[in-house]
Amino acid sequence: MAEIILKDGSNKEFADGISLYDAVQQLSNSLAKKVLVAKVDGVVTDLRRTIVNGSQVEFCTFDSQEGKDTLRHSAAHIMAQAIKRLYSDVKLAIGPAIQNGFYYDLDTEHRFAQDDFADIEAEMNKIVKENLPITAETLSRDEAIKLFTDLHEDYKVELINDLPADVAISIYRQGEYVDLCAGPHVERTGQVKAFKLQSVAGAYWRGDEKNKMLQRIYGTAFENQDQLEEYLTMLAEAEKRDHRKIGKEMDLFSFHEEGPGFPFFHNKGMVLRNTLLKFWNELHEEFGYEQISTPIILNRKLWEQSGHWDHYRDNMYFTTIDDEPYAIKPMNCPGGILIYKSNVHSYRDLPIRSAELGLVHRHELHGALHGLFRVRSFTQDDAHIFMLPSQIKQEIGSVLDLFDRAYKAFGLDYHVELSTRPEDSMGSDEIWELATQTLREAIEEKGVPYQINEGDGAFYGPKLDFHVKDSIGRTWQCGTIQLDMLMPERFDMTYIGEDGQKHRPVMIHRTCFGSIERFIGILIENYAGAFPVWLAPVQIKLLPISERHLSYAKRLQGQLKKLGVRAEVDESNEKIGYKIRKAQMEKVPYMGIIGDKEMEDNTISIRDRVKGDLGAKEIDDFIEHVCELSETRKG
Repeated sequence: MAEIILKDGSNKEFADGISLYDAVQQLSNSLAKKVLVAKVDGVVTDLRRTIVNGSQVEFCTFDSQEGKDTLRHSAAHIMAQAIKRLYSDVKLAIGPAIQNGFYYDLDTEHRFAQDDFADIEAEMNKIVKENLPITAETLSRDEAIKLFTDLHEDYKVELINDLPADVAISIYRQGEYVDLCAGPHVERTGQVKAFKLQSVAGAYWRGDEKNKMLQRIYGTAFENQDQLEEYLTMLAEAEKRDHRKIGKEMDLFSFHEEGPGFPFFHNKGMVLRNTLLKFWNELHEEFGYEQISTPIILNRKLWEQSGHWDHYRDNMYFTTIDDEPYAIKPMNCPGGILIYKSNVHSYRDLPIRSAELGLVHRHELHGALHGLFRVRSFTQDDAHIFMLPSQIKQEIGSVLDLFDRAYKAFGLDYHVELSTRPEDSMGSDEIWELATQTLREAIEEKGVPYQINEGDGAFYGPKLDFHVKDSIGRTWQCGTIQLDMLMPERFDMTYIGEDGQKHRPVMIHRTCFGSIERFIGILIENYAGAFPVWLAPVQIKLLPISERHLSYAKRLQGQLKKLGVRAEVDESNEKIGYKIRKAQMEKVPYMGIIGDKEMEDNTISIRDRVKGDLGAKEIDDFIEHVCELSETRKG
């Protein structure tokens, strides 16, 4: 008999040699119908594998990321098989699962276009209906090279040749189709029932621009058709909300070829940005932070000392000053550490909470740039907290409260992930274990639910990542809390304790919005440009019915602006219906219609962008209403 340990800690015995799929069938028929893959001792593996005595086993459905990846990886193979059936000259490169979908890189004389997708999907459906078993085999290196050479799959042969000589080669078959692949995959093609091909793009073989340009077809797959339709509907809605499109329409920001990846904020974009930062400043003052500012360019020696030179230099920009090498900062923390070290600190001074709206620069590949979401320069709303070891949980709890306040101001729900030690890290196992356990205990004491994200911590410490959910259900990684016991050691940071001796402080790196630019992009898409009154770059658009009402409108604009209401006047010679439609398209919260009656009564007729006409209002009453919404940030 063989025994396995399930996720809930229970032990189950099975006959020797039984497969994971047969084991789950014996456990639960309903689970067996949904399970797609298993994790054995933390490694994702096919259900066709034999159970291993004493192993820890977790059965994964589509609800898990492992299940999603497995189904989508199998969908990539089905797509490749369909394409091989339709276009016999195609040579296969690689076809992995990716976030929310999959792709396959292909080499063929045929130029793929959206018009080809219907035929490919029809052939994929045939393969699904054939319900072909997906089987795994292990070959020797020579056997694998011969197999793929005979199939004229040159890219597969190149991949095999790059593998270590003593590595056994894993292949998968489904019907006539065979692929070089480490897996895992679902049991049969019939399990991949809901899929959609989405786009085609160019991609250099192995990501090297010196290599041949291949064609990459993207697609997605879900457990059922309802989930697929829901996702496609969300994508259509996301396209309407694209912050790049809305940002241009609302004249918020732009990008220019003279500075790719470097955003230019226009006046209205700066109004939005400054309103957001005013909220940030007030929140941090309330929570006891002191603001600092550190230089953008610092000597290379500093980045060597911090560890960024060894772990991050591929993402940095460099310059030379007085024949000395310098770097443009990709992060704010070393500068904040230097400010801490500029004074001697007592235990009575701690905790010290220093916050910085610091401009950082990171080298991103041109093809990865994406509006405000992926840029080369951005403002990070950093803070660094230096504390006694006994203050860690209290300070993390305070940061959790601040984040909660911040996200709720925008109506954003969020979930938290605890990211653990990555492969490329520094420090001892003991320090990492202590830091990780401390974060775990702090968040559990606050009663905040969290998930584990293995291996995604910073190179100097574990972290809590905050993922906010927008109005159409997408999640965005924004805030982070990183517990760091290593930087204080590397920089010889100290404080004088009660005993009069020097001690090491503990350091927290934290950012709430992450990148101000990216967070603005998220807000644009969350609200589809229809910002709440307190955030809107223009809170009211004054619409004079004719030219004789223009002077009253301008006088009213001055009155509104003087009292803090952001107002614009439409001075065009268009009819009032056109002006209303234009203001509606600009997503202005309020429109003020001004005609003879309003001038006579010294009032303003208000139109709400959602509720429509609200009727005539006293000007003082309207100003008080808008100011209250701005101050309370509730509308």
